[in-house]
Order: sequence, then C-alpha cells, then structure tokens
Amino acid sequence: MSTKLEQLDEVRIVAPTGCLGYGFSKEDFLRALRERQPHVIAVDAGSTDPGPYYLGAGESFAQRVEVRSELEIVIQAALDYDIPLIVGTCGGAGARAHVEWTREIVMELAREHSWSFRLGVIHSELDTEYLTDKLEAGDIVSFESGEELDAQAIAESTCVVAQMGAEPIIEALRQGAQVVLAGRACDDAVFAALPLLHGLDPGLAHHMGKVLECGALASVPLSMDVMIGTIRRDHFELVPGAEHRACTVTSISSHSLYERENPLRQAGPGGVVDLGQSVVTQLDPRSVRVEGTRYEPTDEYLLKLEGVRRVGTRVISVAGIRDRAMIEQLDEVLAETKRRAEGYFAGLGVGSDAYTIVFHAYGRDGVMRELEPETRTAHEIGLVIDVVADDPDLAKALCQRLSGLLLHLDFPGQFNTAGNLAMLFSPANIEVGPVYAFSIYHLLRVTDPLEPFEIEVTDVQPQQALAAAAPGA
Repeated sequence: MSTKLEQLDEVRIVAPTGCLGYGFSKEDFLRALRERQPHVIAVDAGSTDPGPYYLGAGESFAQRVEVRSELEIVIQAALDYDIPLIVGTCGGAGARAHVEWTREIVMELAREHSWSFRLGVIHSELDTEYLTDKLEAGDIVSFESGEELDAQAIAESTCVVAQMGAEPIIEALRQGAQVVLAGRACDDAVFAALPLLHGLDPGLAHHMGKVLECGALASVPLSMDVMIGTIRRDHFELVPGAEHRACTVTSISSHSLYERENPLRQAGPGGVVDLGQSVVTQLDPRSVRVEGTRYEPTDEYLLKLEGVRRVGTRVISVAGIRDRAMIEQLDEVLAETKRRAEGYFAGLGVGSDAYTIVFHAYGRDGVMRELEPETRTAHEIGLVIDVVADDPDLAKALCQRLSGLLLHLDFPGQFNTAGNLAMLFSPANIEVGPVYAFSIYHLLRVTDPLEPFEIEVTDVQPQQALAAAAPGA
C-alpha cells in the first residue's frame, strides 16, 4: 500500500454502513468507490447501546457470518484501491476478545484470498493493576454516574476498556497499517483519524465523523447503508451512496444534535466539538455542505472507561393476559404474587437480597414504566417475568414459583378457573444466561493519548495467514 501521507487539502471517506455486520448495498458501495476514489474506508463496529452483556461475555452482537461477509467486501476493496480500511470498536464492545475474534476472521479471509497487507491491531482493554495505580494517583474521575470509583469496583470488574481517540489510529496509519482493527474507540475518531493526520480541522473532522459513523441513518429514507464524506480546509460535504437517498439540511442537522447531553457541544478525548456556529447548506438534491464547526482543546486529556461485572443469571417467563378483571388490578395481582413467592423462599432461608424480581407489562407500560403518559386500559398484556439471582438454580426456582403462582392466583372478580396466563413457550421458564452490569463508567486522565493502548503493526502474508489458521497455532 502506498501510505499516502503527503499533506492533502481534501480527504474523501466512504462509510459502508452504520455498524459492521448490519448490512449495506454492495452495489452502492462499489459505485461509491469508483466514482469518489476515496482515500480511506472506515466503519464503526460497536456500541454500548446493546448494554453491558457483550463486553462482559466477550461476544459480538453482530453474528460471525454477517461480519465475515462484510469484512470480505471492504478489505478486498481497500486492497483493490490501495487505501486504508479502519474498523473501530471491533466485535461490538472492543475488548481484547472482540479484537482477536475480528483478527481471526481477517486472517482466515487473507488465507482464502492470498491477501498481503500491513495489519494494525490496537487493544484498549486495561488490566486491574494499571487501573488501580491510576486510581491511587487520582487519575480516575467521576463521569455521568456521579459516583466515585473505588478499588473494590475495579477488582470486581470482569472487563474494562478505554475509549480511544484518534491518536492510536493515526499512529497505526503512520506505521503503514492498511487494515486497522481498533478496540473500543470513539465513533467519530474512526473517521477523523486520516483527516487529522493530514492536518485538517479537528472540529470539522470530528463533526463529519459523528455523522458518518451511523452511515446513511443521516439520510432520507434512512438506512444502515453507504455514506460518503469529503472534508476540505473549511468545510465538509456529505452524500449517501444510494441514488434514491438524500442528505438534507434537516437530516444532517438533526443527526448532528442527537445522542448529546448538550446538543451543541460534544466532549471527547482532548477537546470539545462546538456546533454553535455550524451552518448546513443544501448543495443539490442529494448532498449538503457543513461549515463553521469549532474545536476547543481541553487542558486535560480524558478517556472514557467502560467496565462491567457479573451480577447473576437471568431466567424469564413470557405470558399473555387477556382477562379484563385481572388487567384492571394487575399491580395488586403482581404484588401479591411477589409477596407469596418471597414468603415461600424466606421459609427456605433465602432472603430477598439474594435475587431481583421485575415484571414487565407490555401493552401497558413495558417500555416507559412509571413515565408512561397513557392511562388507557389495554385489552391484553404481554407479561415478562424477569428474575436474576447469583445462583442459577435459585433463579430457575424463583421464576417457576412466580409463573406457577400467577397462573392460578385468585383475585376479586375472577371468572377464569383454568389459568390466568397464556404461556408463550414450553418450557415456560427460559434461562437467558449470565447478566452483567456496568461497574465502571468514569474518566481516565492521561498525559499521552497512546499510553493505555497496545498498538501492533505486522505484515500479513498468505503463508502467515495459513499458519495462523492451522490447528494448534
């Protein structure tokens, strides 16, 4: 690959999709490459949106067959056009297990296609000793939770990652990596890295990255599909890959403002992106120009930490309720069911601190719960009995007791004596698996943006890929 590190006044980026494994039009992607001749292909591959489970379990929320298929397309394209490919937050959560899972897929593809390239791998998982030292030095501070971190929370965490800025990715590119597999990364940094390497404006680069990371979700009609960004010295332009989609002033403005506590200011490692003076202009029916975004460096370089701990095993039961009398007094019915179950297990010496019981009443307030503004009585309810306990057998027994009690519970005005619930599945009580909770959601202070991250750049040759895939390798 030609490193192409000479200073450019324009950098063109193609984002194939909003999340690797979520799908995109191969036809539109290849046409975007032909017509735009981009300098880099970049794609986000993860998020905390699916919750803490995937970080704790080391699993990807996108399935292997999907990720493999899309990696095959984008890596081949990067090699064909002799440009870098950057993948951020590999495997969905960006821990070491997720990055290595992605690397294995890449090596498998390299063997099958006889590819040769420089591979950059950036790990962002942190060990307990490093975090404890940072805590003792006063370099871990509270974030959105407002809770101070302590050594016990670090010790109990099964996995902790730091969300890297653009600098580790830039370093991998400086070392000649053509395919970069990054651990947990700021979404915008994946796209801002190459423009920043060429000295382009950091405010514009991060703003454009914040839009590109979601692919064509910032277009109409929205989709997890191809989006193209072109950044110059004083502005950037956006256009979707599919000819039936369009970027509009409204679609780009609204997308620029979402997922922010302050819609006009987005803090990140080393600085704040300020949209207060941003202007979005319609260039033609399908594309827009954005200018005026500012970047304010901060005195401290802070990285977000994400850590999880295991809290137990979940067992659920799903049932339908269509008895109007039962629905009208559902809160009382559920409270009585819970009271009887807790009393039963208290008699066995099991206290209520050993488990949690939650009822989700879909069709009434299953989504909004106490914030639900609608007060109309539903004609049917989808009820989820949700039990979490440290002991899997206890979780199963509790869920069985609750569903059994509720199935035959008596209540005022009852007509039905054959069973109150329409059970959706058999078996009725389903073990979902381990449950994780966020235990660390804090900020890490560093003086060097590369400090917590392990960067490895190696040459991939067909014979090397073959050896890596061999049994026992």
